[in-house]
Amino acid sequence: MNILITGSAGFIGYYVANSLLQEGHKIYGMDNVNDYYDIKLKEYRLKRLHNYKNFSFYQLDIAETQRIEQFFVSHKIDVIFNLAARAGVRYSIENPFVYYDTNITGLLNLLEMCKIFHIDKFIQASTSSVYAGCKLPYIEDVKSDKPLSPYAASKKGAELLCYTYHHLYNLNISILRYFTVYGPIGRPDMSIYRFIESINDGKEITVYGDGTQERDFTYIDDIVDGTVKSMNLTGYNIINLGNNKPSQLNRLIQLIEVKLNKKAKIKYEPFHKADMQKTWANIDRANELINWRPKIDLENGVDKTIKWHLEEEDFLKQIKY
Repeated sequence: MNILITGSAGFIGYYVANSLLQEGHKIYGMDNVNDYYDIKLKEYRLKRLHNYKNFSFYQLDIAETQRIEQFFVSHKIDVIFNLAARAGVRYSIENPFVYYDTNITGLLNLLEMCKIFHIDKFIQASTSSVYAGCKLPYIEDVKSDKPLSPYAASKKGAELLCYTYHHLYNLNISILRYFTVYGPIGRPDMSIYRFIESINDGKEITVYGDGTQERDFTYIDDIVDGTVKSMNLTGYNIINLGNNKPSQLNRLIQLIEVKLNKKAKIKYEPFHKADMQKTWANIDRANELINWRPKIDLENGVDKTIKWHLEEEDFLKQIKY
């Protein structure tokens, strides 16, 4: 099939593109390659995707309506994975406008293209951040209307917009709520990346709160597996993709310390009001609809991630984080 993957220079987008390229699909990658974090890491990912003959890349911003329409006029697309997003809870408080350009306006452009060009299969990346204040473990049907950040609000708005287009135009849309994705070639603003690099370099790490907050850390290979499987779904679906096993931030730090055989220097700051105290995915629906369960626990995932960091140590010294 001809598949468009937005955000293909990003962490999850790169891995999903790589998986589908190996299956033989024609992949059109799209990304604006913004400088929210060091673009050398995005270029690193794109260089690997360009090794595939069935990959084409377009540096486009999905919020640019006219340029996006020109792309669809020129290319026949069967499936869209919208993995482009402005991510980051805390930065969304500092600069909320760019989040809505990408996460809402950009999404609206793509949904309009689905309507105009009769593309009926659409996969939308969402987030566990929409569950703020909800009962644990998080179940997809729970009322989730109290987001703690502009980022979370934009992703919840995106879900609602997707439902509207499903209802009006009978598009097959799957919403994937990702839970704290980590792994090699990850985002340098994420805690695991920062902790590994800083502990290895003997630098101080910052923990907001006392470290007892819990996250449902989910390894990238498991996320890719669930994302690709969702392509077979029809109708409108919301699915959690999480590890179903929350771990404290303190435990994550201890695992990194043991693997690197180095002690973390920790600076504690007040708990951030935009952060959630705990995330925990109920994954019964993912198991039922796409036969998906995570295979890689936190210990093995951290080992794999640290292995990559050590192998690419010289390159990563160039990356700002």
